[in-house]
Amino acid sequence: MFKIKATERMKEIMGNYFRSLESGEKKIAWCTSVGPAELLRSFGFEVYFPENHGALLGATRTAMDYIPEAVKCGYSGHVCSYTTADIGAFLKNSSPLQTHYGLKGAPRPDLIVYNTNQCREVEDWFQFYADHFQCPIAGIHPPRHLDEVSSDEVALVIRQFQKMIPLCERASGQKFDPDRFRETVRLSKEATLLWQKALKTSAADTPPLSFFDGTIHMGPIVVLRGSQLAKDYYALLLAELEDKVCDGEGFVPKVRSRIFWDGMPVWGKLRMLSELFAANGAAVVASTYCSSWVFDQFDENDPWASTARAYTEIFINRSENAKMRMLNDWFREYKIDGIIYHDSKTCFNNSNSRFGMPQRLRERSGIPALVVEGDLCDLRFFSEGQSITKIETFLEQLETNKTYV
Repeated sequence: MFKIKATERMKEIMGNYFRSLESGEKKIAWCTSVGPAELLRSFGFEVYFPENHGALLGATRTAMDYIPEAVKCGYSGHVCSYTTADIGAFLKNSSPLQTHYGLKGAPRPDLIVYNTNQCREVEDWFQFYADHFQCPIAGIHPPRHLDEVSSDEVALVIRQFQKMIPLCERASGQKFDPDRFRETVRLSKEATLLWQKALKTSAADTPPLSFFDGTIHMGPIVVLRGSQLAKDYYALLLAELEDKVCDGEGFVPKVRSRIFWDGMPVWGKLRMLSELFAANGAAVVASTYCSSWVFDQFDENDPWASTARAYTEIFINRSENAKMRMLNDWFREYKIDGIIYHDSKTCFNNSNSRFGMPQRLRERSGIPALVVEGDLCDLRFFSEGQSITKIETFLEQLETNKTYV
């Protein structure tokens, strides 16, 4: 049976990370998943990511226990289900963090920081907690839907990043240390490049890392960016995956088709979908989602400009023309036969199938596409039977008419 041995180390690292949030040894900063974690960590904050908690609520299939609580408070059931599940869990004082890691719940923040490069919802989501805890909050509002990111946009984001310094100093009790910031950016870059190499091992004919495994192994690059621990973990993971490539060991023994996944995971159905694709000889080898934490632009010699550019150039923040260029490049690199677009009903910003992009991209690339409707956390929007039928039919069609770019 195929197994990634590094998984046990990853679980240990994530458990220690969550438990450290209640140690009281460091001040706590909350941050969006693609927010300025390097800057916060340079001030000595322990950094907590509510989106990671939202994914945990989805993966444990507990989100629907909490979403109605947020709806009662006026949050629409059609906005981000990370937001409604997380707020609902807080209102009910209940969380998988309690049962899995022995925590009391989400840690009390000393500072809250968000970046709207991914969506508008994070601003309203984080403001709820800032109001509740009477906590300082700072937001980054970069230009969005860009075809190219110019030096003007980078300069704008740099100014917003730097305005956070006095707030960070007051909340942390520490003065800004440029050398420590550069060191944090260096560690973050080294970890993210190792993660990128780990993802790229699945360009091999016998891919060792599926999209579904990637959603689990990306944990440290999300919550521990800028730490030696994250760098060490991805060195370990990469070494194992490279050995598997050399040995011809892949998660699908005989690959009949190679699939790209666009959009969010369906967290509560990861295992079901993973087994469905594998049973049909389909290897889901790459995704926009796991690549969202590859920041190869980071440069410790120019930390402000490089982090501002990296966080503004992420896939979700780009124009459809830019997204199609990026997808086309990935299709070639991973030798993709077909793409699955997940139309996540409460994640408008990371659903790319609503304005004709699948049709336009197919005309450009020749890669067949399928749209699967669902959600990141709210399983009321996901029909398992219908999705299985659609996916199996799509995979059968690919086998009879394979197309390579």
